[in-house]
Amino acid sequence: MNTAAVTLTIVAALAHALWNFCAKRSSDGGPPFVWLYHTVSLAVRLPAAAMALILSGDRPELSWLLAAAVSAALHVVYSLVLQHGYAVGDMSVVYPVARGSGPLLSVSAAVLLLGERPGPLGLIGAGAVVVGVFVIGLAGSSDRRDQAMTSVFHGELTGAAIAAYTLWDAQAMNSVSVPPLIYSGATCVLQSLVLAPHALRRRHQVAGLWRTRWRDVLAIAVLSPTAYVLVLYAMRIAPVSLVAPARELSIVLGSVLAWRWLGEPHPGRRLSGAAIVVFGIVTIAGA
Repeated sequence: MNTAAVTLTIVAALAHALWNFCAKRSSDGGPPFVWLYHTVSLAVRLPAAAMALILSGDRPELSWLLAAAVSAALHVVYSLVLQHGYAVGDMSVVYPVARGSGPLLSVSAAVLLLGERPGPLGLIGAGAVVVGVFVIGLAGSSDRRDQAMTSVFHGELTGAAIAAYTLWDAQAMNSVSVPPLIYSGATCVLQSLVLAPHALRRRHQVAGLWRTRWRDVLAIAVLSPTAYVLVLYAMRIAPVSLVAPARELSIVLGSVLAWRWLGEPHPGRRLSGAAIVVFGIVTIAGA
């Protein structure tokens, strides 16, 4: 995995942890909040997509739209499941379990379905990331067993959605050859359209969320596409079976944010899990 791919993936991980922290702070917003940040994100993504289209000189193809439509559907599922998970569970459990089970499934599917063959160091690093993620997740579990199980369940659901869109996006980048910025812009438009009917029925709630949560909306609208596009570019120059686990460096920052600003417990065990994650990242980078 080359230096450029590592750099792109690490910056994406930092942006991802920060936008998830904002989503947790506004976890009671539900689908209207998800629609708000997807729609505001259009102001970021569409100019970038238009500029990419102009500079590339490419003509849009129907296959690009179809690829973006599937991605939009998978991302809407992911966004809604994640937002609900944050409403009913702890970030220090939902986030690590989601980010851990996602790459575990992604690596398995990349090997079984896409024919990728990461080297021994890549597999060791991926395994270390997954182990570290789950150490952090277990450390953040609530003392109440029902609450902990609810958090883990929603984390696993979110992880399945992550694996699905990661594999699909890798196929879109490599088989359909959709330019990443154009793909991201089209996906965002379709996400907003899918959620628009629900948002229109709850116009007053949307207006109230904008008045009180606009900072979180803007932060997610900028940071989420930034993290997403950087990973798309990384997947164009490195195998998905290595990029997917490496992006889980976001777990380290996310765990610190949950402990420091959300008051979630067990920082010692979280740091132990973070050390395992860092080992995995270094191992993957050397693969």
